[in-house]
Amino acid sequence: MNENLSIGAASRNCGVKVPTIRYYEQIGLLPAPPRTEANRRTFNARDLRRLAFIRHARELGFEIDAIRTLLTLQDDPHQPCATADAIARARLTEVQQRIDGLTALKAELEAMIESCRHGEIADCRVIEILADHSRRSQPMYANASLHR
Repeated sequence: MNENLSIGAASRNCGVKVPTIRYYEQIGLLPAPPRTEANRRTFNARDLRRLAFIRHARELGFEIDAIRTLLTLQDDPHQPCATADAIARARLTEVQQRIDGLTALKAELEAMIESCRHGEIADCRVIEILADHSRRSQPMYANASLHR
């Protein structure tokens, strides 16, 4: 592998957009790479592995602070893995809560559709249920996190 990849080549190689690479550098997830005489960033295999790690962690929904901690752990491989395990467990809990919220949301939508008479809007249960704010189940909507 070429040890001196441009930011564009690193982007294509890792599937991370150029502005995102710059952002990761700015916030310290990616160390500032060396620059050429023309002041262009150059990336090596270690940088590419780090970018791929960050991209995969983001795809799994890990927050930046969690990724920062995981990278710190990765940089010192002789540490116990309890912190990494706790971060993954917390993310799993978040995912399960979201699944539970979406499952409840699905059930409410199915019930709404099932109760529809397929008549006129004046008799439409979908419109009636949506207009009736007292029927709203707050925990379900909070867990579904659809507003994110």
